[in-house]
Order: sequence, then structure tokens, then C-alpha cells
Amino acid sequence: MNFHNWIQLFLDQMRATTLWEWAAVLLGVAEVLLAKVNNIWLYPTGIAGTFIGIYILLMAGLYAESALNVYYLVMSVYGWYFWLKKRDEPPVKITWATRREWIITLLIVFAGWPILYLLLKNFTTSNVPIWDAWVSSTAWAGMWLLAKRKLENWIWLNISNLFAIPLLCYKKLILFAALTLFLFVVAFFGFFDWLAIWRKEKAAENSLSTQ
Repeated sequence: MNFHNWIQLFLDQMRATTLWEWAAVLLGVAEVLLAKVNNIWLYPTGIAGTFIGIYILLMAGLYAESALNVYYLVMSVYGWYFWLKKRDEPPVKITWATRREWIITLLIVFAGWPILYLLLKNFTTSNVPIWDAWVSSTAWAGMWLLAKRKLENWIWLNISNLFAIPLLCYKKLILFAALTLFLFVVAFFGFFDWLAIWRKEKAAENSLSTQ
């Protein structure tokens, strides 16, 4: 298939995109931009987009990703509550994962992957159980590290994003694939932003310890 055919395929699939998909993607972009400026409206925006996303992913037969979005939904509600309750307290510091945390991370990925695969294969009509399970297990690991403010969270989230993009294209969810590509770029720069913060805090700690 040449470049012209790829462009035509993309345009055809864009025309077939539903209003619900447009709404979910636009809300997803708005959530990321609101998070970037540290605005509390990121939570209700994310909750609305996630509700729509769960429905769309279920209809596309991506059951593990739908379950993943249920987790996003719960975390958004919790994050909203936590923000209102703890917003004046200092945040947890950014650190690298310890050996124990790496072991837990790898267990989430490499135990979660076959478990999700077996559930999808035996209890759903999924035609992509291996791929769907891998995308979700790596995202679970990334989100667990993100909750603990570990630098490696961006790496695992982007492994998930990297595999999610072709999966979403295969399922003809072109806008969702474009949103995931956007999130891939955000996560790439997020890693280096967090790394700069960690280095700054580490330098400040070292300066205090030498005084």
C-alpha cells in the first residue's frame, strides 16, 4: 500500500468517526492541557471523557482497555477528592523506583499479562486478547508507579502507548490512536520534566547535607 492509499484510508476512517469518539478525544486533550496548568477541572473533564471511552472501547471489543478505563475513572474521582482535601500540602517527592518496587512492577506486567489474556480469551469475544492484555498490563504498571511518583512510570506508560496505537488503528479507532500518539509525546517530555525536578531536589538535598 503506497502513501496515497494510506492517506485515503485515514480520511475514510476519519469520516466514519462517530460524534462520541470526537467528544471522548476532545475531552481527553482538554484533560491533559488542564493537568499541564494544574487546574482542578482536569478531573470532571477526565471523568466525562472516560465514561464515553469505556462505552466506545467495549463496542470495539477492547475489553481489557475498557477495564483499564474503569480504573482511570476511579482514580479520577479519587484524585478530585484528594486534590480538594490535600491541595495545600506538599506533594510526594519524585524518586526512582527501588528494587522492591521494580519487582512489583514486573509482577504487574508479566503476571497481569497472561491472566488478562486468559480472561479475554475464555470469557470475551476479543479477537486481539494477547495485544489487548499487554497494552493494559503495561499501563497498570505505569499507573502504579505514577501514583508513587516514580520516574519509571513514564517509561511503562509509553510502552503501553506504543503498542496501543497500532491496536487502535486495527480497530478503526483513528482518533483514539491520534490521542494516544499525543499522550506518547506528552509522556516522553514528562519523563525529562520529572528528571529535571528530581535532579534539582537532589542537588538541594546534597547542598543542605554539606552545610
